[in-house]
Amino acid sequence: MKLVRIGARGAEKPAVLHRNRYYSLDTIANDIDAAFWETGGSGKVAAALEAGSLSEISLDGFRLGAPIARPSSVVCIGMNYAAHAAESGSAPPEVPIIFHKAANTVQGPNDPVAIPRGSTKTDWEVELGVVIGKRASYLESPEQSREHIGGLVVANDLSERDFQLAVSGGQWSKGKSCAGFCPTGPWLVTPDEVDYNNLRLRSWVNGEPRQDSTTADLIFDVDYVIWNLSQYLVLEPGDLICTGTPEGVALSGRFPYLKAGDVVEIEIEGLGRQRQEFTA
Repeated sequence: MKLVRIGARGAEKPAVLHRNRYYSLDTIANDIDAAFWETGGSGKVAAALEAGSLSEISLDGFRLGAPIARPSSVVCIGMNYAAHAAESGSAPPEVPIIFHKAANTVQGPNDPVAIPRGSTKTDWEVELGVVIGKRASYLESPEQSREHIGGLVVANDLSERDFQLAVSGGQWSKGKSCAGFCPTGPWLVTPDEVDYNNLRLRSWVNGEPRQDSTTADLIFDVDYVIWNLSQYLVLEPGDLICTGTPEGVALSGRFPYLKAGDVVEIEIEGLGRQRQEFTA
């Protein structure tokens, strides 16, 4: 199942994409938020699709928003691909590296992104995003994590590297939380439809290939990440976890950083593709 949110910023309405057609979820939920997951929203959508009780809608002329409402938290895992750790000048981590992005960075998959004021090192990062569907705290094992996954999304963990590394005081969030720095979507795909442990991730800048890897190369896989995080914090329904980016970013020194006029496209197999134009 592919869940979406359609409409202007702040006025998005939930819908489902099924067999290349969009159907309104206004009879089931007000939004794809914590309440949606807490009340068994995905099960209700599946039942309504089976019953044929949803009204078809057109996407023509409408904006795709992020497929989740603003989460209570966006938690990210740093250097979770060995090759990316190497291009960053670091050894692979022995434990998951955790940082937070501001929740208000989440925006639509194709919305423009402004280069932050004073930025000279804005960078792209294609990542598998995991949306929590059930509260997780002190899980007993990584295997138990599967019960707590609501869905998977494409996320661009945009970064300003000077803000992150040079003037951060040792905390990465300053370089991760600029306006629009977490384009998400286009869809939220329920975990029954994809093998999230083996998905191809790719990115392009102005049509030129940058990243090309697979989630099979994660140092800490999705189930382990959720279990590990649950030992230190409470994951609430609707929260977003960004699981790390593979090699091929500007931080490597192999590519220029982003500037106004550049176009970034990222894609994850089975989860869709997004596109951002960068502005001054």
